[in-house]
Amino acid sequence: MQYRNMGRTGLQLSVLSFGSWVTFHKQIQDNTADKLMGMAYDAGVNFFDNAEGYAMGESEKMMGRILKLKNWERSSIVVSSKVFFGWRNNHKPNQAGLSRKHIFEACHEALERLQLDYLDLFFCHRPDPTVPIDEVVWTMHNLILQGKILYWGTSMWSGAEIMEAHRVAQQYNLIGPVVEQPQYNMFERYKIEMDYTPVYKNVGLGTTIWSPLGSGFLSGKYLDGIPENSRMTVRAMDWLKARWLQPEKLDKLRKLMQFADQLGVSMPALAVAWTIKNPNVSTAILGASREEQLTENLKALDVLPMLTPEVMEEIEKILQNKPTMDLS
Repeated sequence: MQYRNMGRTGLQLSVLSFGSWVTFHKQIQDNTADKLMGMAYDAGVNFFDNAEGYAMGESEKMMGRILKLKNWERSSIVVSSKVFFGWRNNHKPNQAGLSRKHIFEACHEALERLQLDYLDLFFCHRPDPTVPIDEVVWTMHNLILQGKILYWGTSMWSGAEIMEAHRVAQQYNLIGPVVEQPQYNMFERYKIEMDYTPVYKNVGLGTTIWSPLGSGFLSGKYLDGIPENSRMTVRAMDWLKARWLQPEKLDKLRKLMQFADQLGVSMPALAVAWTIKNPNVSTAILGASREEQLTENLKALDVLPMLTPEVMEEIEKILQNKPTMDLS
């Protein structure tokens, strides 16, 4: 396993990490989750990602039970949660969003579900235009001072929104966000490769990217239809079909798979390796529902040295989607 500093912080994250979105409680139960987390940890993974909204809190409860059972040294793992969506189906006012009240209560609820004394990372899962950014920054700063969280960050925020949070932090001498969790893969590139460029340069930014396989699309398993028990069969995941099962993307995927065959590697390993080739990626979060999936994804570490400039250029010729500055 390789480890990278999370942006300009001293925290080291395994370049491949393990997340619970969609899979925990919805696709897999405790025994499978136990095996997968054990496999990841034994492979050197030290970051485990979660959120209050995953399976309405049940994902955190499941991870908490497994962490309790594993009894790993707390100093050997990094655990996250996220706040914004809430965990109740029909939430009342203040039970979602980024108010001081919800952030504070969500943090304590996450600690209870995960059976932990503190969170290593706490993310604002989306920006909240109804809450002053000052309130968000102050609340996260105070949670750090209280020892409830160690670092805070954002997820799916724009570069401008992150810089505004830093402006507030500098104005009041507070601790600002140091990590962002965006989607990043061969077909979703703008934020990591373009929007955050000034943030990397000006204040530093770690990134814990999600969906390196495009919700499984880049594994190739959807080329001939939707397999049973895949995440696109999960209720409320119809938006994934609309986003990914498009003729142009399917055509590019077929060409990518042919290229992977020429390299002698699997498509999943190539796709994950491509994301961590970017030095601005601190870690790529893997999501797996079966042991063989996780084993294949971890092979990205073997593929990474194969991604020479020449190989990356061949991939670009297939993708034809490198972000460029809009000068209009």
